[in-house]
Amino acid sequence: MSQRMILNETSWFGRGSRNQLIAEIERRGFKKALVVTDSGLVKCGIVGKITELLDNADKAWSLYDGVVPNPGINVVKNGVEAFRQCDADYLIAIGGGSPQDTSKAIGIIINNPEFADVRSLEGFTPTTKPCAPIIAIPTTAGTAAEVTINYVITDEEKQRKFVCIDPHDIPQVAIVDADLMDAMPAPLKAATGIDALTHAIEGYITLGAWALTDALHLKAIELIAQSLRQSVAGQADAVEQMALAQYIAGMGFSNVGLGLVHGMAHPLGAFYNTPHGVANAVLLPWIMEWNADFTGEKYRDIARVMGVEHASTLPLAAVRQAAVSAVWQLNKDVGIPASLREVGVKEEDILTLSQAALDDICTRGNPRGVTLEAIVSLYQQAFHGPRVQ
Repeated sequence: MSQRMILNETSWFGRGSRNQLIAEIERRGFKKALVVTDSGLVKCGIVGKITELLDNADKAWSLYDGVVPNPGINVVKNGVEAFRQCDADYLIAIGGGSPQDTSKAIGIIINNPEFADVRSLEGFTPTTKPCAPIIAIPTTAGTAAEVTINYVITDEEKQRKFVCIDPHDIPQVAIVDADLMDAMPAPLKAATGIDALTHAIEGYITLGAWALTDALHLKAIELIAQSLRQSVAGQADAVEQMALAQYIAGMGFSNVGLGLVHGMAHPLGAFYNTPHGVANAVLLPWIMEWNADFTGEKYRDIARVMGVEHASTLPLAAVRQAAVSAVWQLNKDVGIPASLREVGVKEEDILTLSQAALDDICTRGNPRGVTLEAIVSLYQQAFHGPRVQ
């Protein structure tokens, strides 16, 4: 059986790695950037740390800061127009998953204009040309959008998120500089960190998992378990470790897919604008527990790298529960809300949410077969929490 791995052409890591930006621009002969970001990152000065480098090197750029959380179709269309109007030839995506995803959609449409309606990008997108070049500079340690071939757009009219999967959308360059992540507030560090953990755990147990991605996902889980609490507390070394861990997780799941946690999280973003990391974090332990009997020995590995004592010798049922409990405890320690009710989910919407989750492309990668009734039950459990561990 053939297995495929798609990764960035070039990635830079470490504090100060943003200083490699100009050399990468010059090496590729790029002329003018559209900087894609959100207004909050402009106001707090993060974007200025990048545009100052461009100005000092006399590199032309224009700004599109119209990205919002869970970006919708019009955000993408406005970005496409901004790219064309400013005569750019590449994009610099600065921010978390929302600017990264928006840049991917813009870049794809620029070189594949037949997808200009945006909705037709859903699923395994049959584009014929690579997107306009992207240099991805993440400012959160969670989404790994800078290394994945996936992106998510919200159809606000239909109250749904749709996942786009396209090898042509991967950024040419990723610059993962923890200096740009230190200023994240603690709740954002927590939510994006558990988002990364969700990527790693779901990527490890998904139906498409194989040896190389297994190694990546286990390492990511280990680093997150070791570093997330300290990162949330503001320790600089831990922030840098989280920046690396989330990228490693992205290397894996981008190539093998995810599962039901993401399938159920996406509708929450579409219905209530729930931050994606928060949605994943609340759902993860519930769905881990539901999947446990369909994961072989993999929860033993998860428990081991998360520091569970005697994980190698515990009975299988016990070690599976220990892995789930370790995630519950990590959620609690970093301040994740204990229930969907706490993040604004309405119980009367659960059936509609469940149908959207069943239809989500991520759900098909789940190791346990999924039914509408099972999703309803899981949403109800997560809604009513909290669960005492």
